[in-house]
Amino acid sequence: MLTKTAARALAVLRISTGFVFVWAFLDKTFGFGYSTPDARAWINGGSPTKGFLSSVEVGPLQGFFHSIAGDTWANWAFMLGLLGIGVALILGIGMRIAAGAAVAMMAMMWAAEWPLAQHTSAGEPSGSSNPVTDYHFIYAVSAVVFALTYAGNTWGLGRQWAKLPFVQKNRWLI
Repeated sequence: MLTKTAARALAVLRISTGFVFVWAFLDKTFGFGYSTPDARAWINGGSPTKGFLSSVEVGPLQGFFHSIAGDTWANWAFMLGLLGIGVALILGIGMRIAAGAAVAMMAMMWAAEWPLAQHTSAGEPSGSSNPVTDYHFIYAVSAVVFALTYAGNTWGLGRQWAKLPFVQKNRWLI
């Protein structure tokens, strides 16, 4: 059992993590000028995946990531993933699906950055600071912890979500 304080701490972490995903979606969609300038916003014809994936310079999947950079399906999958994971975490609903999606997305992003490499394919320093654990791993593990601890029940809609007839019939949606 979680203490009330621990449940609240998990809720703060869950909501904060959800906001990381939602903010990335919003910034890439509208170009608030943080990681995405207005001119490269998705609504202005920019591609949410082209810049990042076309600049992958390390790892065994470099060619694959270059080949899908800017593809319509990749843009939509990435953006829907950011939004879906973020909203689910903030609202505390669908924690199992959100956890699975977060693990998949973070694994792909980890593979694109390939923190195991000390040098790029051009021989330059890769910028990797830790080949074992990085923020991708932390976000993925956090999402799994949220699902396993029913973190959506505290300051979220997890309890109400779990009572819906459709969710009751499809427990994997909890």
